[in-house]
Amino acid sequence: MMGRGFEHNKDMKGLKEDRIFLLSNFLYGGTAFLVPTILTFPVYKTVFRQQLHSSLVRQAIGQLRKEGFLKLYRGVAPPLLIRTLNGTLLFGLHGSFLHLLSRSSTNIPLSVLPAVAGLGTGVVEAIVFTPFERVQNILQNGGNDRSLPNMKSVLARLWAERLRIGFYRAFIPILTRNALGSCIYFSLKDPMSAALGEMGLPPVASSFLSGMVNSIVISLPLYPLSVLTANMQAAVEGDAARVGVRGSWTLLWEGRVKRSVTLLYRGGSLVILRSCISWGFITAIYDQLRKRPVY
Repeated sequence: MMGRGFEHNKDMKGLKEDRIFLLSNFLYGGTAFLVPTILTFPVYKTVFRQQLHSSLVRQAIGQLRKEGFLKLYRGVAPPLLIRTLNGTLLFGLHGSFLHLLSRSSTNIPLSVLPAVAGLGTGVVEAIVFTPFERVQNILQNGGNDRSLPNMKSVLARLWAERLRIGFYRAFIPILTRNALGSCIYFSLKDPMSAALGEMGLPPVASSFLSGMVNSIVISLPLYPLSVLTANMQAAVEGDAARVGVRGSWTLLWEGRVKRSVTLLYRGGSLVILRSCISWGFITAIYDQLRKRPVY
């Protein structure tokens, strides 16, 4: 009887520790995303203007300077909310999926589990955050300032539309980008950090550099999907707001790629800079928080 009671208490303790560990992934993920989002928002907004108008860096900065400092952080609320929730779900869901996959009877090799869990995490991300990204892109488009001056007016406009055209416009590009990005990030993050640690780098530096390199590997091939998303979601009126993924890509191809591939990657240098800073800090902060005792 005593032996059975001891085993029961042990199982309950293990279950409690698992729950605390899984919940801590959600908390640490949200915390890791908060500060980098605020610091890099001006860079993000500059990149968005380049993606939308195919302008040079100095032209995009000139637009923002002309609009004034008070409008520099116009539209920061959606990305701040998105990124904090994104970090919460990204690391929390990945930890939960990885936990479930590792305990289930599956033939997937252990080394591949982080990538599979990342793929599932990216799918959930796209479903949850596409509406947030839609609102953010409308607010950041200076052409919408008069007709849609604030978030309330944007939400009212989108509620009046069908989901496919309103909140879930550009869902397929976002789904593809997020699923592939999360899969790559989680498959490379820990192995890369461990390899850098074996070279003698401190843990914080290893995590930071792992996040930076990861961001470059992900950003460059997936950048055209971000350009496509920005162009699809920023419009709310006219033909540009109605055309689908194929039509939007055709417009980009005709307008930019045929002239020069570099036009499609306009803003790419700032994307790399922003991603390196953001994901370096995110990875380092998360890894350090994860090493702290949670019970």
